[in-house]
Parts: sequence; C-alpha cells; structure tokens
Amino acid sequence: MKILRHLSALLALAAGASSVHAASTDEIDLYAGRPMPSWSVSIGSLEAPLSGMAGVRVDEVAGRQGALALQWKDVWSTSLRFDGGAALDLRPYTASGTLEFDLNVQELGKGGIYIVMRCGQECYRKVPFVLPGQALQGKGWQHLSFALSCFARHDDDFGKVNAPFALEANGSGQVALADIRFVRNGKPNQACSGDRAQAVTPEPLSHAWALPGWLPRHEKKLEEVRKLKAAGKSPKLVFIGDSITEGWENSGKAVWQRYYAKYDAVALGFGGDHTENVLWRLRHGEVDGIAPRVAVLMIGTNNTGDRNDDPAATAAGVKAIIDELHGRLPKTKVLLLAVFPREEQPSALLRRLNESVNAIIANYADGRSVFFANINAALLNADGTLSRDVMPDLLHPQERGYEIWARNMEPTLRKLLAE
Repeated sequence: MKILRHLSALLALAAGASSVHAASTDEIDLYAGRPMPSWSVSIGSLEAPLSGMAGVRVDEVAGRQGALALQWKDVWSTSLRFDGGAALDLRPYTASGTLEFDLNVQELGKGGIYIVMRCGQECYRKVPFVLPGQALQGKGWQHLSFALSCFARHDDDFGKVNAPFALEANGSGQVALADIRFVRNGKPNQACSGDRAQAVTPEPLSHAWALPGWLPRHEKKLEEVRKLKAAGKSPKLVFIGDSITEGWENSGKAVWQRYYAKYDAVALGFGGDHTENVLWRLRHGEVDGIAPRVAVLMIGTNNTGDRNDDPAATAAGVKAIIDELHGRLPKTKVLLLAVFPREEQPSALLRRLNESVNAIIANYADGRSVFFANINAALLNADGTLSRDVMPDLLHPQERGYEIWARNMEPTLRKLLAE
C-alpha cells in the first residue's frame, strides 16, 4: 500500500490565521496554484484503510501551471482534500453561491469521482460525478460549477465548514484540478438533486466499482425467474435489498438452503444499492410475471452510509418501494424489516441514522399488506454493541448472522406464508 499523505513544503500552510469569513468577499480562492493561507492538501482515505496506490503532485497539466494532478490505481476509496485551516463561514454563500473548479479528466474508464464537503463531524455531503466525469475523459480542461444547495441541507451549520472540498475517488484514474473557489453569486452549470429526490428517483447504481457487474446481475436475476417459470415453478418468497440480501448467496448460502429453498425463493439483493436503485430494478422487470406470497424487504443502509441521507429521505425511498411492490404484486404481503444495525457502538452516527429510519418506517405497517419486524436486538450484544462474530466488518453478516436473521424472522414469516 502506497499513500502520499501530504504534499511537499511548497503546499504547506503558514499557521496562524484564526478564521476566514465569507462575508468579506464575493469569492474565496481555496486553491489557486497553492492553498489559501492556513490550509494544506492531503490525500488518503476518509473512512477506511486505503488499498492500492494513490498520489498527488503539483504540476503543469495541459498548459495549466500549478494544477493538482491526482492519480490512483485499484483503490476502494481515496480522497484529495483540504485540511487544517481555520473553518470557513459559508453562510452568506448557501443561498446563491457556487463551488467552482476546473477539471481535466485524463483517465476515468475504470474509476469514479465524487465531490464532497463536510460542515462538521456529522455533516458529510457528497455529489456523485461518476458518469459525468467519465464523459469528460480526453476533453481537456472543463469549468464546473455546483450550487452550494447541492451540499447544504436546511439544518446544516455552514458557519464553520472545516472541510470545504474533497474529491473522492475509487477504482483507477487520473485527473487534474485547478482554481478551486467559492463564488457568492455564481452560475451553476452542473445538475444535482437533494437526498429526498434522489432516494425516490429510479436509476441504476453508478458507482464505478459496480458498473461492470450491476446490470449483468440484473439480467441474471431476470433469467433466474424465467427458468423457474419454465420449470413450472413460481417463487413463493422473494428477498429484496442490497449487499446484505445478496449475502444469502454467499455467507448465508447454507442457511438459505435450510430455510428458504423449499419455497423456490429468490434473493434480489445487489451490493451497493440505495432505495432508488431498487426502484429501478422493480420497474425493469425483476418481479414481473410472478406472484410470491411474501416479499421480504430491507433497504436503506447505503442511503445512510454512502451519502448520510436524512432519515426522512431514506424512509421516503422505502415507502416508494412498498408502493411499487403493491402496484406490481397486489396480492403479495410485504414483510418490511428494520434496517440492520451497523458500527460497533450504539452512539455511532450511522447506527443512529439507521435507527431513525426504522422509527419512521415502522409506521408503514398496516397489518394487512405490510408487516414490520425489527430483529435487531437479536443481532446485538446485551450492551447494544455489535459483535464481529456476527458481522465481521460491522455491516455484513457472516453465517452466524444469517442464522440469527432466519431464526428470529421465522415465526412471522411462516405465519404470513401460511395465510
């Protein structure tokens, strides 16, 4: 593993600036050949250990002096970001301001990029730029302008933004950045949607790591159902969700065979899926032509974990999926599961976000077509912590976790299947 944590002394900050107030200027130049005073550029992983290689240098790129040239290869996640400076007061910018920079995409066929801002320890705002970024490959320098409203939510405090810009990347790629700044009254030229709209707008998963396999898996699932029907069978049970549901085909395979094979059950779980991705799959045939007695639905942990969506936004996505299922499978009962716990401690941000989602979606149960089950306590230790014996990465169950899931869901599921 190779990680270049900081640039050379050429980019080192002069310490000492106590604060930077946006109110005094119509523009803030975060980077113009070098960082603004009191800031430095660093590279590494924000959330998890970095695998592969990543590096950044100051260089001339396509005639632009002092550009930040970022190259990475075979990484799960890396980030070029600005650290260490006095927090920015961007409140005067949130109404009509923009984040602007120049981008030169040299190679992005097997990678993806995301634009990120942090306005506090629990304020993480990310705008995906995977497919648009790939479309810019080889087109030279492009000026991009994002409305600050792409990042700021109604309850965010943009008075002390301590991480005003990061370019997250995964896969492999090479890009260059220049002239990163905030403009008080800018003109956006890039589209974005709020977390609530995104959570309910059907679309395929566009993470770079998912692009090679996501649509082929969708086609594989369509074929799986076709083969069942050709054999004179129809699934009495379907599971719908993300990688946790997909895990029934891997870590949970033996448990699946004991509990669900007899129902000709189908696992429609896709790694990385958000609510909007499940909606897309449902609208593109994954439950067409079948009439299962029960659909087990658990989705939302990627909305909270990947984007820190507001719980109400994630819950709206869950409700949209239930409505879609009702329209396509009017006789099917939906067993809606609480989003599983994640992170070790109950106080951890993503755990709390999931619990907030669960508090909302529990109200979707009507006792007729939608039933809610929360088995999370069975997955946790007595003190509320999550054990790696159940979920080694504190997110995905291993075989023991799937056994706990199946055993604790069985009484409710058996009753619904028998009705």
